[in-house]
Amino acid sequence: MKRHCVSKLTIAFILAQLLLLATPVRTMSQNKITTAKTDELSLTKSEASHFAQLALKCVTKEYPNKPEHTINDGNDVKSPRAMHPAFYGCFDWHSSVHGHWMLVRLLRLFPDLPEGSQIRNALNANLSAENLRVEVAYLNQPNRQSFERTYGWAWLLKLAQALRGWNDEDGKLWATNLQPLADALAQKYVGFLPKQTYPIRTGVHPNTAFGLAFALDYAVASGNKHLASWLEERSRSYLGKDANYPAAWEPGGEDFFSPALIEADLMRRVLNPAEFEQWFHRFLPDLTKDEPKILLHPAVVTDRTDPKLVHLDGLNLSRAWCMRSIAAALPEKDAARQILAQAATEHAKDALAHVTSGNYEGEHWLASFAVFLLSTPAP
Repeated sequence: MKRHCVSKLTIAFILAQLLLLATPVRTMSQNKITTAKTDELSLTKSEASHFAQLALKCVTKEYPNKPEHTINDGNDVKSPRAMHPAFYGCFDWHSSVHGHWMLVRLLRLFPDLPEGSQIRNALNANLSAENLRVEVAYLNQPNRQSFERTYGWAWLLKLAQALRGWNDEDGKLWATNLQPLADALAQKYVGFLPKQTYPIRTGVHPNTAFGLAFALDYAVASGNKHLASWLEERSRSYLGKDANYPAAWEPGGEDFFSPALIEADLMRRVLNPAEFEQWFHRFLPDLTKDEPKILLHPAVVTDRTDPKLVHLDGLNLSRAWCMRSIAAALPEKDAARQILAQAATEHAKDALAHVTSGNYEGEHWLASFAVFLLSTPAP
């Protein structure tokens, strides 16, 4: 892969960060994250502008590309854009999907974003009705049964959820164009879940808890009760009896999810507050003793040019959003609540400093994780 050139501005930003590590205040240039108080991390317009620029660089960037594609015959050897005219950029299909989600999210939060017209142009080009018909047709071809299951499925439904109820003419058109693909993937969930006997507990794409969590958000928002009932039943069946989870074994060397925290983040959606509190303390019984410490402190990234090792920056971001949401679901006097809130801040501070590294290996997807984190309310 070719590495992007690091600008003088980026170098200056990195040096500034090194000088400021000992202080609780972080200041970045206008195009970087600007958070006055690190314990009050939230998404600002300047941050949104910077993240939008990262996504705009990749949603129309076809190469380098890592397709998840089974070649059925010689006619199936095609370019990424020919196979996926909507989601051909950002190195892989799922990263393109959550790059589109991020652009929609930012435009909804900041309608006057300086990059607004660029965002609309990119989304109008990619999310056309014809492009999305090709995406649906791809799913119906032979040997596509497990394509992007369930990470890409989940992000596509999150994109569809982001477009729902938006009083914006472009947004309404994109939502209409996207709906057949969302419907196809919702049906894939319903077809697959009865056959999946055991959950997948990995810290990368196939993680079952993550796939269920985002799909459940969509099912609730869209009123798809049939999908929601399956997702809730599977969540309870797979995970409802979990206890004494071995979180000290985390993280894996290329994780971008914490299997422990992503599971708890799902279960706080499924269980009522009293049930969740009991379940959580059975699940991670030593958390109120600040254990396991390896779960509560950011993972170390040694090489941000390595496409697998840089996953750990994403882990720190996803840990932070899970910790925020889990803490908010616990009673105010629960000892775990403050521990998780503090750990979330520590993870966020560490990871947000590295969303922009100058390396496409991380930049093509980390901004989406950062925006999801900064869109998650602090407890």
